[in-house]
Amino acid sequence: MTPTRDQHATASAEPMQATRSFLASLGLPGRDLPELHSSGARFDDGRRFRVEIPSVERPDVFEAVLKAAEEFDIRIDRVSQGSGIMLLTDREIERMVTLGRDNGVEVSLFTGPRAAWDIGAQTGSTSGKVLGASLRGADQLVYGVEDVRRGCELGVRSVLVADVGQLWVLAEMKRAGELPADLVLKVSVSLPVANPATARVLQDIGASTLNLPVDLPVSAIAAIRSAVSIPVDVYIEGTDDFGSPVRHYELPEIVRVASPVYIKFAVRNAPSLHPYGGHLQRLAVETAQERVRRAAIGLGILRRYDAEAVQESARR
Repeated sequence: MTPTRDQHATASAEPMQATRSFLASLGLPGRDLPELHSSGARFDDGRRFRVEIPSVERPDVFEAVLKAAEEFDIRIDRVSQGSGIMLLTDREIERMVTLGRDNGVEVSLFTGPRAAWDIGAQTGSTSGKVLGASLRGADQLVYGVEDVRRGCELGVRSVLVADVGQLWVLAEMKRAGELPADLVLKVSVSLPVANPATARVLQDIGASTLNLPVDLPVSAIAAIRSAVSIPVDVYIEGTDDFGSPVRHYELPEIVRVASPVYIKFAVRNAPSLHPYGGHLQRLAVETAQERVRRAAIGLGILRRYDAEAVQESARR
């Protein structure tokens, strides 16, 4: 007898349901969360969101961010950098640490070098670009760890990591007392965290915060939030090389379901700044100023639709 359409549907649904059930036994959602329940989790200070400005490459750019934040009357909680600790002088690192400490801003510097800056050919190929932010070989892993050691000796307490192995090693070094116990290990957007299982794995091996892909729908973000307790980072506006979304009107929902969440504001239609040098100073400063302006626009939309979240942040 030929199976009916209903019999086919039942047969195909059973193995999928079994997988969903097994994921549930692991404490993971078996589907994205269309109901979008509000997250009850918060940062340690009770806030639901913090504001991050990425690609703040050197002290002069950081100073421009602080000046723009004062002009637009907004609070910046974290700045991050993409060129790497290795391309900053000791004095520049110490200045960024001081600026962060004096203004209550977390300073997160990228580790380096990475495969994309190495001699290998794969990272320049169409299909091999995914390797670009990884550490290539044992020597480069050592270089990446040494970069973190140097940064920590100069006062850095937050680093961007884009290699799973390096993340694990740095977490083990924290536990062994080789690195400061309060060092934040921030997973870069270059290390894809696109589903709840990946998020759980990275949390379990030591991640402090997780950058999510810029194009995840809110339901997928909610599913990841249900699987981990650490903060997530979400680009509200992204750069062109990462797809350049502009998600300002989604901001209230993102804050509601993803809390605690770092909301990040880049700017589209701008060239990459990595690796940064003085030849790009004007572009870096003007781009940073515009990122702060975009953050002010986003917070204005959030204030319109969730004034309590903004007021709560201002009180802290």
